[in-house]
Amino acid sequence: MPHAELPKVAEWVMALKNAVGKLDKNTFFVGHSLGCVAVLRYIAVLAKNVQVGGCVFVAGFSGNLGIPEISEFYSLPLDMEKAKSHCHKFVTIFSDNDEYVPLERSLEFQKALGAKAILERGKGHFTKGDGVTALPSVFESMIEMSSKK
Repeated sequence: MPHAELPKVAEWVMALKNAVGKLDKNTFFVGHSLGCVAVLRYIAVLAKNVQVGGCVFVAGFSGNLGIPEISEFYSLPLDMEKAKSHCHKFVTIFSDNDEYVPLERSLEFQKALGAKAILERGKGHFTKGDGVTALPSVFESMIEMSSKK
């Protein structure tokens, strides 16, 4: 995503719009950390009749994380209900030892979406530095979501 060191919501949403193309019920999103918020902001502004197949969010969060560089992502209003009107299948995956996203912020996020929750133990913020180079629960969630009608 553009300017990851000093991210801007509008730039990230535009990058998604440019990358995705035509959306339909066979479109699925996977987001990580700020990318989860960016995806939600993107789908919240879709045309009324557009539906996407589902979203898998890794290390997603709601609320203030106390990180000034990303404050725009959680301080600007986000209409979760509007986002949910475009997508009805959500999975949130979070870790019990994420140094950036406290468990309570992950659970708030999961609850606000009405998402299926998957707790991974000892995965930190799901980065290579945390020893995470693959995350089978994402793949399994995508398969499960895409096979349900």
